Amino acid sequence: MVCKITGNNLVGNQSPQTILCVEDNKDYLRLRKAVLEKEGYLVLTATTGAEAIAVLREQRVCLVLSDHMLRGTTGVALAGHMKKIKPNIPVVLYSGQVPEAMENVDCFISKDESLTRFLAIISNLIKRYCD
Repeated sequence: MVCKITGNNLVGNQSPQTILCVEDNKDYLRLRKAVLEKEGYLVLTATTGAEAIAVLREQRVCLVLSDHMLRGTTGVALAGHMKKIKPNIPVVLYSGQVPEAMENVDCFISKDESLTRFLAIISNLIKRYCD
């Protein structure tokens, strides 16, 4: 099935698209979750890499949005683990620091990016990868 996004990110009577948001700073995580939910996405959260892997295994996730600098791991390392579980899941790094290597990462979004541009990138990735 091709993911068709309407104005509120719903397809007919289906559920909203699900984003897994990974961030070890709970304030940033709450803010990111609120912004994405306001756009109509269902947002699952994780504060550690292990928690993120567990959510990915148990839930139907359309996109992963992860900070790069996590306690105990990096977003790039986490992306590698996630791609072993679900090879086609788009993994987006959202960070103030660009990693030297971005193996298994589908997109990098700077924390300096405008909210409008951030949301457009997320929407475009979901349209491209979600099926």
